[in-house]
Amino acid sequence: MRRPLVLVLLGALTGCALGPQHPTTTLPLAPPMSSFTIAPASGPAQRLQSGAEAPADWWRQFGSPALDALVARALAANNDLATADAALRQAREQARATSGTSLPQVDASYQAQRLRASRTLANPLPDPDIYLYSLHTAQLTVTYPLDLFGGQHSKVRSARAAAEVAADKRDAARLTVIANLVLAVVQQASLHAQIDAVQDSIRSNRDVLALLRTRQAIGDIGAADVASQETALATAEAALPPLQKQLDHQNGLISALIGIAPGSPLPPLPGFDALTLPANLPLSLPSTVIARRPDVRAAEAQMRGAGADVGTAIAARLPSFPLSATIGGQATQFADMFASGNPFWSLIGGVTQPIFHGGALLHQQRAAEAALDGAKAQYRAAALQAFGDVSDALSGLRTDADALDAATRATVAADQNLRFTKRQLELGGVGTLALLNAAAASAQAHGQQIQAKAVRFSDSVALIQAIGGSQATGE
Repeated sequence: MRRPLVLVLLGALTGCALGPQHPTTTLPLAPPMSSFTIAPASGPAQRLQSGAEAPADWWRQFGSPALDALVARALAANNDLATADAALRQAREQARATSGTSLPQVDASYQAQRLRASRTLANPLPDPDIYLYSLHTAQLTVTYPLDLFGGQHSKVRSARAAAEVAADKRDAARLTVIANLVLAVVQQASLHAQIDAVQDSIRSNRDVLALLRTRQAIGDIGAADVASQETALATAEAALPPLQKQLDHQNGLISALIGIAPGSPLPPLPGFDALTLPANLPLSLPSTVIARRPDVRAAEAQMRGAGADVGTAIAARLPSFPLSATIGGQATQFADMFASGNPFWSLIGGVTQPIFHGGALLHQQRAAEAALDGAKAQYRAAALQAFGDVSDALSGLRTDADALDAATRATVAADQNLRFTKRQLELGGVGTLALLNAAAASAQAHGQQIQAKAVRFSDSVALIQAIGGSQATGE
């Protein structure tokens, strides 16, 4: 009865892991927020719904088929996503390989030797007069490291946690690529709109310059007024190259995101007016943000892996129990290896207890414990960063509406003032200085209005990215 009982106890002990199985740490959760609506006078309203989730294809809320096509192309061809996907496959295979090492290892071998023995040495053959012969050996070896203290099991847990980290990083890369592409498209459309506004300003300044030159020809104004308008025209023209440079940069960024070389022809890009501001945005609970954010999930998996590494370090200081068995045959003729009298077998069991390693094993355990403390701190930092990103996005959405209202009022007033000033200049009621001021104010107001519209789009994307995108697989 004792022998079966011992086997049962050994089986029960095998795979028992030491160290923290499910390490946790206290997270300072942000207070939940109620639903609210942002309704500026100069743009569409947005409803932020508490507890809502972002759809899996959240970028379709911008209402642009061209944008949808770009995202699909990026998901298929982006190199960062390909790198993250390869890293995930590698981590999963490494986890499977680590799991395989905890199972019995079976190896088969065959060896053929041609020997000549000395007369003074013992001859293994039945006939001592034979000194030149061949020897064939075939054997099957089974080894099994009995994992009584869970060291191997802890390695498996650590490898699986590393695979989870790689999966979360792949999801984070996917979310980042999509968000960066949407932001780049929005910025590209905004720059196009700003360039159009600057070109309108240049045409207007040229018309005014032609008018002033006509008045100079009839002696109504002097050369100083013409020179002032030439300065205004040159100033307006100087604003165009920096915008074109930024536009080229955005085009190159979009090219890289969709996996083509910068400078290559781009697929159709949506204009500013072709983009729709999302009418409904999710306002996730703090606990949902923790569960959804890929970077927070990765930090949590990293913490579990560090806990498993502590178990591995503890088990390394305890006895190990290797088991091995060998069975085979040996003969001078290949066909006689397993004939009567030629087979052999062995069964070996042992125990090894570390006695003195110069303190290395103890310090390795302490290092693993310190790594666990660091992983816990990183997990808390990732959670706080997530809450901070959500807070920043919400603050931006609230202030964006006010900024757009102010920019719209400024644009309307500046355009009206510019029209009045141009008419007064035609009638000779004002000088070129008043026109210059009115034109500069109008150009600045138009640029600020376009940027204010773009910021609302950008902060909408920032909020979706801050809450972790969708909970669907691969988001």
